[in-house]
Amino acid sequence: MGAQRPTSTETQAGKGTRDERAVIAQSEDFSGWYNEVVLRAQLVDRGPAKGTMVIRPYGYRLWELLQADLDARIKATGHENAYFPLFIPESYLRREAEHVEGFAPELAVVTHAGGKELEEPLVVRPTSETIIGEMMAKWISSHRDLPLLLNQWANVVRWELRPRMFLRTTEFLWQEGHTAHVDEADAMRETLQMVEVYAQLARERAAIPVVVGEKTPGERFAGALRTFTIEGMMRDGKALQSGTSHYMGTNFAKAFDIKYADASSGGQQYCHTTSWGMSTRMIGAIIMAHGDDQGLMLPPRLAPYQAVIVPVGRGEATEVLGAVQALAAQCIAVGIRVHVDDRPQLSPGFKFNDWEMRGVPLRIEVGPRDVAAGTAVVARRLGGPKETVQLDGLAAALPGMLEEIQAAMLARATEFRDANTAAPNDWDAFASAVSVGWAMAFHCGVPDCEDEIKAITAATPRCIPNDAVAETGTCIRCDNPSAYGRRVLFGRSY
Repeated sequence: MGAQRPTSTETQAGKGTRDERAVIAQSEDFSGWYNEVVLRAQLVDRGPAKGTMVIRPYGYRLWELLQADLDARIKATGHENAYFPLFIPESYLRREAEHVEGFAPELAVVTHAGGKELEEPLVVRPTSETIIGEMMAKWISSHRDLPLLLNQWANVVRWELRPRMFLRTTEFLWQEGHTAHVDEADAMRETLQMVEVYAQLARERAAIPVVVGEKTPGERFAGALRTFTIEGMMRDGKALQSGTSHYMGTNFAKAFDIKYADASSGGQQYCHTTSWGMSTRMIGAIIMAHGDDQGLMLPPRLAPYQAVIVPVGRGEATEVLGAVQALAAQCIAVGIRVHVDDRPQLSPGFKFNDWEMRGVPLRIEVGPRDVAAGTAVVARRLGGPKETVQLDGLAAALPGMLEEIQAAMLARATEFRDANTAAPNDWDAFASAVSVGWAMAFHCGVPDCEDEIKAITAATPRCIPNDAVAETGTCIRCDNPSAYGRRVLFGRSY
């Protein structure tokens, strides 16, 4: 066994005081906890313009790993990446009335450039349906041009009144898919396929057990006929919409004259279009679905560093550093994203707390006695006792450990979600359920009733789950018959 090491709790300040390295407890102030963690874990910093964020290298690496996985999934379904302009003529947005009305409060508009007033104002893209619709109309002429399957990785701007890092910022990063099809059936296959791609990524990579379902009419994307979503439960019981997929019908095709020559008659038909997107908001979901009072807890498949090796012992003897470097090389050889924390000015205890805050799945401690014994000490961010493991073969064992952690994090999040989801049949039970978590309840589907529920409880219909069992009942609020033939998922949300 290595030299005596301070643990995370041993490095805390005495009772009655708060260690300056600790964060606010989630139970005390979840919002404050989140704001502290994203900054102190070095994911982001605040940008100079209100509502903007600077994504730091650690946070951007997390985004890169998520992006690479999602990009591969998108390409595997036959889509191709393209890029469209940041600036959109204002008149384009006005062609689809419902769309522009939905985005009007969030638009950033350029009226002057090159030292003079522009003839037509330019909108900084809030989303790209309009500019892509204009291009689709140029590129599509025949049924042979369909389906047209496009994806774009880009930044967008939406002027947020109450910004929060990753969740709602004036500028954020995302991908947006835009496709055109011959008919509703093909477009709906696309819509459902892509929301399922998002769900698989959330479960398999982010370890978040999302619920997939359709939005009610009052919650649809502006200009869409149908909107599907993935909803995850955060550690405070609120819901976070982390990806959406929309069937637009022919709304945008009519606005931008996107037509094709029909195969049988040769007559002109309007295309059916879709759009779908996932953004850096998904990083916020990972933070809030897994983090605890010690900080981040990152799923191994998306963690920038899957393991951190900490040399233990003042002066870090040559034999320790040699063993550490050899172990790091072995980790790299088996595909582990590893980092050696050899910062000489910091104590091992500080490093332990630092990497715990930053959510690294595995911490490996190596000291002089460990080297002499041919061992290392392994600590899991998910918790549990430290393990003394033989150095010989440790690197080969790490992939299995990481997969165990990945599965355990999904199970932990699923257990938490299920424990905080109720199926009430009366108003008082419903109000109680949504104050701490989610409620599966019958709903009439009337927007005014949705508004009343929200005004009283702050809860909204998150989705009509695709896998909900068929059943009928009376609306949880107004006692009118349920509109959807199944229960609707309600919750407070971000």
